[in-house]
Amino acid sequence: MTRPQDVEHLVPDGFRQLVRRFTADDGAVGGPSGAAWSERLPRLLADVLDDWALEPAGVGRTGWTSVVVPVRRDGVPHVLKLVWPHVEARAEALALRHWDGRGAVRLVQADPTRWALLLEPLDADRDLRGVEVEHACEVAGTLLRRLHVPSPPGLRRLSDYALGMRERLRAAEVALPRRVVDRALSLVRELTADPGCDATLLHTDLHFENVLAGEREPWLAIDPKPMAGHPAYEVHPLLRNRVEELGSGSAFRWSVRRRLEVVSAAAGIDEDLARLWTVVDATFGAVWAAEEGDREAVTFAIALVKALED
Repeated sequence: MTRPQDVEHLVPDGFRQLVRRFTADDGAVGGPSGAAWSERLPRLLADVLDDWALEPAGVGRTGWTSVVVPVRRDGVPHVLKLVWPHVEARAEALALRHWDGRGAVRLVQADPTRWALLLEPLDADRDLRGVEVEHACEVAGTLLRRLHVPSPPGLRRLSDYALGMRERLRAAEVALPRRVVDRALSLVRELTADPGCDATLLHTDLHFENVLAGEREPWLAIDPKPMAGHPAYEVHPLLRNRVEELGSGSAFRWSVRRRLEVVSAAAGIDEDLARLWTVVDATFGAVWAAEEGDREAVTFAIALVKALED
């Protein structure tokens, strides 16, 4: 029987402290606060290792809300992912099972009650940040084309999320340009009226770090935050990452538009719809940043909107 103290070293220093900043309301799924979950994490890790007959094979890696530990079962390598319960990750297992390895990391086993996933191993040291940006956009777009299948039931809906943001948009008028807020409100009404708005399974967070090299396929998507929505909603993450390569002034506008063009073509997405949905989501991002007092993120989001609109 594995003891919690035997596996504490598998969680990188600082991760549990990082997760402590989340409240139960942040998770919005009726789960524990980040502090409560982080206290239970060593016991949770020990229990899942025992229950699934897993042997640790190295120290874990972490993101904002999860830890991924390399493991072996009967000598076969896998990775064990434990996630702090939050609404964006609630349907991760459902989406991965639905894709069944087609364009995404393959799910081997899941325990939704413990937010535990056993996944195929990928090369965590090789993601799309190391690939020339235009080719990286082509790779990401090609993966999105494969991931965009009819949505299974039970997912959050893009229309509900977008319409639910309207009051936050109105409240943000003091921090954001009025014309940006009005434009986003108008686009939300227009875009959510599309009968196909909620028809497709979306990843929603496919950026350059969320594509890893694999043995089964050259590149596979990881860490989805699934939603039922419109494929054109997917481009924004690829515009708000590797921002240092976007340049400034006219170069910024050209780079943003070029990434949009390349991703849309590779994914089979209508480019103008992708532009409009990205304007909406970038404005949502500005709202979240304004609420958190992150003026730098607000400035970037508004610059992105202007580059797509002007």
